[in-house]
Amino acid sequence: MAQANLQRLAESWPSPYVARTMVKTFSGGLITAKHIANLDSAGKGPAGRIRVGRKIAYNVRALISWMEARSQEVG
Repeated sequence: MAQANLQRLAESWPSPYVARTMVKTFSGGLITAKHIANLDSAGKGPAGRIRVGRKIAYNVRALISWMEARSQEVG
């Protein structure tokens, strides 16, 4: 099965980073902050996350690559 192409998400995002609390908005509801936090704690989240104070953020390109690797087109 082919992976989905999610590169258009980056085109409409105004920053090179996505705060964990904004992942749901960024992904159109596909991924929640709680789910990605759980994956991070299991070592299965996106690579290259950063911490700024108490907040976690993801590089947009790394987040999209991670999402594409976990997705597949259906039908």
